[in-house]
Amino acid sequence: MKEIFQQYTGFIMLFGLGFFMACKHEIPVQPAPENPSNNNPVDTGQPCDPNTVYFQRDVLPILLSNCTMSGCHNATDREDGVVLDNYANVMATADVRPGNAGGSDLFEVLVEDDKDKRMPYGRNSLTEAQIQIIQTWINQGARNEICGTSTCDTASVTYSAVIKPLVQNNCSGCHNNSLASGGYNFSTHAGLVVAVNNGRLVGAVSHAAGFVPMPQGGKLTDCQVSQIKKWVNFGALNN
Repeated sequence: MKEIFQQYTGFIMLFGLGFFMACKHEIPVQPAPENPSNNNPVDTGQPCDPNTVYFQRDVLPILLSNCTMSGCHNATDREDGVVLDNYANVMATADVRPGNAGGSDLFEVLVEDDKDKRMPYGRNSLTEAQIQIIQTWINQGARNEICGTSTCDTASVTYSAVIKPLVQNNCSGCHNNSLASGGYNFSTHAGLVVAVNNGRLVGAVSHAAGFVPMPQGGKLTDCQVSQIKKWVNFGALNN
């Protein structure tokens, strides 16, 4: 009788273990990006592809400008546990699902119809172009890639084609119609020229001594700083 009980008990234990393992495998596993554990971007060694969205160049400036100010998604305040100040934190806290923008919280909150849930909260929503950048980046795999160094074009720097989109992605989150941080509103050419004329624009973006470095939490590329300087030196025209 004892032997029968032991055999029965062993059967139950094996059955339970098999059942547990089967259930464990039923839990969906989210595919991880190629380099999920660090902030070091993967250099593809290839020229920049106009059809590819690069995190450091295209996505991070939008997040820094619109989402990491005081009280929001920075490393200090960590609103709702979400931090959007670098690649590793974005991937760890923002529920980004590579290849599936529609199922990623980072994208869903940008297109939310309910104003109480839409981000950035209590402020102007991102532009359609900015939302498209983030959507495309996620759908392309949410990778942390950089492209090969390309020639910096400072020969044809115009406000409409170069400066306006540069400022919109990197500065408009803090300097807009709703939030003119420091008294500066960069949503128009005239507003930007105010910072040009007093020297604060070039001083801030070049991180010169005596100026508050901008953008907040980041830095423009050397090429972008050169483009701004070129535009300023030629009269900061509305061209």
